[in-house]
Amino acid sequence: MMRLRHIAIALLLVVSLLLGSCGNNPPSRFEQAQQASTQGSQRNQAVSKEAESGGSFNKFFPQAEGDFKVVYSQEKKGFSQAKLKRDGKDMAMLSISDTISTPDAKTKFQQSSQDINGYPAVAQGSKGTAVLVADRFQVKVLSRDDSFVAGDRETWLGKFDLDGLAQLK
Repeated sequence: MMRLRHIAIALLLVVSLLLGSCGNNPPSRFEQAQQASTQGSQRNQAVSKEAESGGSFNKFFPQAEGDFKVVYSQEKKGFSQAKLKRDGKDMAMLSISDTISTPDAKTKFQQSSQDINGYPAVAQGSKGTAVLVADRFQVKVLSRDDSFVAGDRETWLGKFDLDGLAQLK
């Protein structure tokens, strides 16, 4: 009888261990981070087939001027970016993006009270200024050096060929 009782207890322990290991344990912090980063990138990965190629934007960027150099740094479907350098130092990032893949990017321009060369402009934080061209293309200048201020960003936005970019529609 005692032996049967020990076997029954042992079986109960084995079954409870098996059932306990099959439960839904919450993911570890590493698994949570992986899920969050994967889900976030999948959500933002889709680029519309109608998006302009990044290379088609390059001709609308400002030309090098005085001490400044424009160095192209990234180009992909729907986006192109260049660094604005002076004396080898990054002063600003210049970019053009096609909002056809990210229509929410246009909403910030709806309440704009400022314009640059006739296009609605908005400040983006303390280091960014952007314009929306032809209700589709976002042209942005981000300061990379503290001496490159809002007025400088607006000046360089005005140097883009915004009217030419508007013709891409």
